[in-house]
Amino acid sequence: MYNKHILSNGLRVVTEYIPYVKSVSIGIWVESGSRKENETNNGISHFIEHMLFKGTKTRNAREIAESIDSVGGQLNAFTTKECTCFYAKVLDNHLPIAIDILADMLFNSKFSEEDIEKEKNVVIEEINMYEDSPEDLVHDLLSQTIYDGHSLALPILGKAEVLKELTQKDIIKYFQKHYTPHNTVISIAGNFNEDKIMQLIEKYFSKWNSEKPVENTLKPPILYQRLINKRKITEQLHLCIGMEGIAQDRDELYSLLILNNVFGGSMSSRLFQKIREEKGLVYSIYSYPSSYKDTGIFTIYAGLNPNQITNVSRLIINEIKDIKVNKLRKEEIKKAKEQLKGNFILGLESTSSRMSSIGKSELLLGKIHSPKEIINRIDSITYDDINNIIQKVFDFKKLNLAFVGNIENEESVKKRLKNICFQK
Repeated sequence: MYNKHILSNGLRVVTEYIPYVKSVSIGIWVESGSRKENETNNGISHFIEHMLFKGTKTRNAREIAESIDSVGGQLNAFTTKECTCFYAKVLDNHLPIAIDILADMLFNSKFSEEDIEKEKNVVIEEINMYEDSPEDLVHDLLSQTIYDGHSLALPILGKAEVLKELTQKDIIKYFQKHYTPHNTVISIAGNFNEDKIMQLIEKYFSKWNSEKPVENTLKPPILYQRLINKRKITEQLHLCIGMEGIAQDRDELYSLLILNNVFGGSMSSRLFQKIREEKGLVYSIYSYPSSYKDTGIFTIYAGLNPNQITNVSRLIINEIKDIKVNKLRKEEIKKAKEQLKGNFILGLESTSSRMSSIGKSELLLGKIHSPKEIINRIDSITYDDINNIIQKVFDFKKLNLAFVGNIENEESVKKRLKNICFQK
């Protein structure tokens, strides 16, 4: 059962009590990600995530880490395109320690110029490591292509040349603008006493105030047909095909998840069975949807020999055409529904995943759907719903291509790819 509390300063706290576990997970979710950035400060959200671990007025970086390590807990953080989350997982009797550490990081981080310059080198190395992973890089390249000219195109890690120019003043100004109670959710899942924990939350967070909430000026992007590539000396070529997906919390999203399971979301999917198992043309091939507040991407990825790029692309397009014409079989839909429900329920078996689910939902959607509601939404999907999503997502007018690798006759190959994929 979920509970929601709103403090007098606008901070939202969502909780789920799970009496049969011995752990608790707590997350501080801030609506601050690369989508809130621009070309002059790209990467600042992720950089602030790093800086909150560098030391506070009362603890240095080592003491922050040891405070959780010493009780056998976990402390970490991540940044996405739309939010940043700082989280801890501890035994239930150590939750007060986790709250104290997270509050200290949030309110008392030093942001010293010395630490900022050191951490710039660390993050630049993280960017370099990411650049050396072409399978990761191609997904970012697809975002840059499909969302060209929009902030969703910006990489989460940012760009080295931009980070080098960030000043202490830039970082603190951005932090003060976005790290506000109205822009934040605390989520807690596990074994805890609700009244005692809310007393602690009030103690640590009730005096946190800001001048005004951050204005929501987000605008959805407009999608066109584009192709982009990056040359890298690699043995394998990494290809992404992307189309417009579905925004978060739209009923159509569940139809898309079912379609994805059949099309490329598992080892039994059509793409994997036909292109990897039957043809032996790729090592890895899969599809997945990504959903944001007001838009989404449906991505198809393949890792292949550079000489097979046009052949594999043609096979993928043919699979899309086949589904558009012949639809999905009813037994495929039934199987995909059961698979989707099974994956969802298994994903709820840890306090971390439950904390993430309720925290992200409250932050980005302003509401939480119970597991029963989600299962009912999956069960209610009809054959017509699936057919409608097929026509909506598999729209060649909004198809985009990105690939990373070393390819001969590049311009000729790109021309052939456009002829195969950019259909009306």
